Amino acid sequence: MNVSLRQLRVFQAVARHGNFTRAGAQVGLSQPAVSRCITELEQQLGLKLLDRTTREVLLTDGGRSLAVRLERALEDLDAVLQDTRGKAQQRQGRVRVASSPTLSANLLPECIARCRDEHPGLALLLLDRMQHDALASVRSGEVDFGVVIDPGPADDLHAEAVLTEPFVLVCPPTHRLARRRGGAKWGDLAGEPLVLLDHASGSRRLIDDALRQHTVTASVVQEVGHVTTIFRMLDAGLGISVVPTLALPPAGLQGLVMRPLLPRIDRDITLVRRANRTLSPVAELAWALVRGVARERARA
Repeated sequence: MNVSLRQLRVFQAVARHGNFTRAGAQVGLSQPAVSRCITELEQQLGLKLLDRTTREVLLTDGGRSLAVRLERALEDLDAVLQDTRGKAQQRQGRVRVASSPTLSANLLPECIARCRDEHPGLALLLLDRMQHDALASVRSGEVDFGVVIDPGPADDLHAEAVLTEPFVLVCPPTHRLARRRGGAKWGDLAGEPLVLLDHASGSRRLIDDALRQHTVTASVVQEVGHVTTIFRMLDAGLGISVVPTLALPPAGLQGLVMRPLLPRIDRDITLVRRANRTLSPVAELAWALVRGVARERARA
């Protein structure tokens, strides 16, 4: 049986008005189109629903039985559709987001504050994880999506780059490279003691690739998990470092200097979610909000 919702609504209108023309006005169809819908419905049901005369349209016993039960069925269907539509427009709920530490400290707070101000019914809950663990949280479904450094090709993830930023040199003001106000070259790092983020960071792979690309042989004297630790070690005179721009404190470096690294090498900040999985409406709203904040940062 191939009965359409339009046929049922047309029949309901005819049963209510007892007239094809008035029924057509209600459903937005011409009188011939209404007649055609009723004929098709009767053929599908194998039952005559209406007795037509030149003056009136009367329900048969079968038509009367269908009209009574159809009224409630269509009311229930409308309620279901309205409820589903409401979910699509939902602006309340909790969205869990996994993020690597640098982004948790320097991008997500603004996103959470913006969410609180613009969408009071939406709670953005942050899971501060190292890159590998943040990606695992996305893959397992523990979180709705992640904000990470570009994870590279991954068939099981949908990724969208939202912010591109360069790596920079950070060193004590007395260091020889601090005098390179126009920027230091990657090759200038050769032989220098480096304090770097460890391999749990999404940035470390990119930094190592850049050093290899420029055939830089340097001594990694310390590997740590947080950029704040890097800055304290540089304060203590333990070496110099390469960090992403977003890792720099908003208030500026205290007792240290930053210099661009040339040629410029960037990292991508990326939103990731499970491939072939649709985000809930509230998670989609949160995704768009994080994307918007990141792109504002990029323009700034």
